Amino acid sequence: MASGITPAFNPFTLTLVQLGSIGSDKAANLKHAREMVMKAAESGSGTKPQVVVLPECFNSPYGYVHFPTYAENIGYTPGKEYDVQASVSESVKMLSSAAKEAGVWLIGGSIPERDAETNNVYNTCTVYSPTGALVALHRKVHLFDIDIPGKIMFKESETLTGGATTNYFDTEFARIGLGICYDVRFPELAMISARQGCHVVVYPGAFNLTTGPLHWELLQRARAVDNQIFFSMCSPARDMTAGYHAWGHSMIVDPYGKILAEADEGELIVHASIDPEPLQSIRAGIPVTQQRRFDVYPDVSAGKA
Repeated sequence: MASGITPAFNPFTLTLVQLGSIGSDKAANLKHAREMVMKAAESGSGTKPQVVVLPECFNSPYGYVHFPTYAENIGYTPGKEYDVQASVSESVKMLSSAAKEAGVWLIGGSIPERDAETNNVYNTCTVYSPTGALVALHRKVHLFDIDIPGKIMFKESETLTGGATTNYFDTEFARIGLGICYDVRFPELAMISARQGCHVVVYPGAFNLTTGPLHWELLQRARAVDNQIFFSMCSPARDMTAGYHAWGHSMIVDPYGKILAEADEGELIVHASIDPEPLQSIRAGIPVTQQRRFDVYPDVSAGKA
C-alpha cells in the first residue's frame, strides 16, 4: 500500500485486456498476456493508456484444483524495494518487463501465489510502475465459495487462503484501489478504498454464466454510485472448452453509474478516458461523502491507514 498525501486526480486512459486462450501451458499463457499488454499499450483510441489491466487468473486455468500447481512464490513486502531480477516468479518477471517496455502502470490481473513461509496459497494481484517496479500486492480477501443447486458449485477455500489487508497504490494522476472478483460482493472493501482517497477502484475478476448475467454489471455500478468513484472489473474472455466459463463483459463505470466501456464475451481490449469531472460534480451535487452519520453507524475505514 502507498502512503502519504493523496495525489491530485488528473485525466488518464484506463485499458482492460479481456484475455483469451488461457490454457494449461503457463509459458504460453504468459507469452500471450505479454503480447496483449503490448498491443493494448499501442492503441487506446489514439491515446496511449496510462493504466493497463489483465484479468483474474491470467496465467493458469481458473479452478481451485489448479491453484496449488500453478502457484508461484513472490516474496513481496510492502514498503520495501523488490528485486524483480532476483524473483523466482516467472509471472512477476514477465509483468515487470511488460510494464517497463510498454511504459504503463500495469495491474497484473491475478495469479496463484504460494507464501514461502506458511505454504499458504493466495489469489494475488500485483501492480507495476512504468519503470517495471513492483509497487503493490493484493491478496483476494473474500474466497469464492458458492453452491447454487443445479447451476454452479465452487469452493476456493479448498486450496486458497484469504488475504488480510486492504490495498491501493498511487500514480502521478490518481490513487487506485484494488480488489479481486468476489471481493466486489462485500461493499466494505470498496468503501474503505474510497475513504482512503481512491479515485478509481479496479478488481480483476471472473464471474461465470450464472452469476455474471445476474450481478456483474449491477455490483460494479452499485460500488461506483455508493462511493462516488470510478469502478472497473477485468474478466478473462469466455472459453466454452475450458473447465470454467467466464462471463466476460469487462467494464468501466463512472461515479454516476454510467458504463463508459464494456467488452462482449470474446478476447478484446477496451479503453475509457477517465475524467475527474464526474467524480467532482457528483460529490458536489450529492455530497454523501460529507453527510455520513458515524454517530449512528460505524466507519468501516476506521483504523485503516
